[in-house]
Amino acid sequence: MPVHNIASNAQITSEMEELSVRAREEGKRYPKKRFVYSQVAKYSQERVFLALIGPRGAGKSVLLRQLHQESSESFYISLDSQKPSSLFGIAKELSNKNTRLLLLDEIHAFPDYGVELKKIYDFLPDLRVVFTSSSAISMHDATYDLSRRVRPLPVRPFSFREFLFFERSQEIPSLAWDALLDADRCRAYYGKVLEAESLLELYLMGRNYPFTIGQSDPLRLFEGMLKTVMEKDLVLTSKLTLAESYEANKMMAFIGRSPAEDISYTNIAKNIGISPHKVQKYVSLLEKAGLLNVVLPKGTNLSREPKILMTPPYRLLYKPYEDCIGALREDFFVDASLRLGTELGYLKGVRGDKAPDYVLNGIVCEIGGTSKGRRQFKGFTAKRKLIFTQPGTLDDIRRPLFFAGML
Repeated sequence: MPVHNIASNAQITSEMEELSVRAREEGKRYPKKRFVYSQVAKYSQERVFLALIGPRGAGKSVLLRQLHQESSESFYISLDSQKPSSLFGIAKELSNKNTRLLLLDEIHAFPDYGVELKKIYDFLPDLRVVFTSSSAISMHDATYDLSRRVRPLPVRPFSFREFLFFERSQEIPSLAWDALLDADRCRAYYGKVLEAESLLELYLMGRNYPFTIGQSDPLRLFEGMLKTVMEKDLVLTSKLTLAESYEANKMMAFIGRSPAEDISYTNIAKNIGISPHKVQKYVSLLEKAGLLNVVLPKGTNLSREPKILMTPPYRLLYKPYEDCIGALREDFFVDASLRLGTELGYLKGVRGDKAPDYVLNGIVCEIGGTSKGRRQFKGFTAKRKLIFTQPGTLDDIRRPLFFAGML
């Protein structure tokens, strides 16, 4: 079909223009930029469209507005409040007016947006597109369907180092992986960041998301976000029935109230009375939504069932901080480690024997309090072994737990 015959009657309203101008002004309200912003700005210049993927509350909309504020050739549309008849028609008109960057927020609100994006990509080669959605589940599925046309870019909650930047305006250099393995270099680094350790508890208790900045009761906001994921994202986006949504919610509660080492597909299925297949389905969806992290076992002759952890701070919706600190420490370590993009696996002892917690990039790691010692590694041969402790301790094998959030 010729390009000029597609949605030729679409037009940009004065309201759309006004809201785009306001979004540009809104971008000025956020002078601090997420660490991922440099990648957003870089990739937005490429021919392949950019999809910002992350959980609700991670700051994707703000990133779009900041990008808009810094570009004179951009146009911003929030699709949950504006309902154009055709995204392609809008894009074509903007392209004819020399717009070179189209910013689409909450794209899941537009029906069949994948089809529209394909048309924009195929027929408007001079127009670049960056889009977001508050439904991370929808975005995972969309980027898979659009394949070569879209580059997905994860927008995660704050790392601990980024939290320090936003909370205290502290620009602390990252800790290099090879430095983590060197006790002397760690001591030098620890001396520069020692005061940061006292803020780890604040981070773990819900200050790890941009939307919690300035909030005195962030957990209340996470309750609302969990409710939205369960009742909206799972039901409307993933097409679960209300009964299945109830099962997924029940599964989350079981995970939140259980020790971290007890969570597997089989154990969940047994305890809440659903099939392992359904457990895998719900875990996969909630992992995409940013509520769970999944870690496969490391070793031979082991069941390939993963270990399932929560992303901070969701465990605190089910148990008080002091009652779940062990599991919360593991949540933090796993979440921080998965950001690195290196190999992470959990260790499982033979016939139920106690084993250290994880293998990260070839290093056997144990997570816990200061009482943990070399006995945790009994029977395990590895070139390097580390214990991550809270409160922090530093010697030949111990490292402060918060170091994992500084890598």
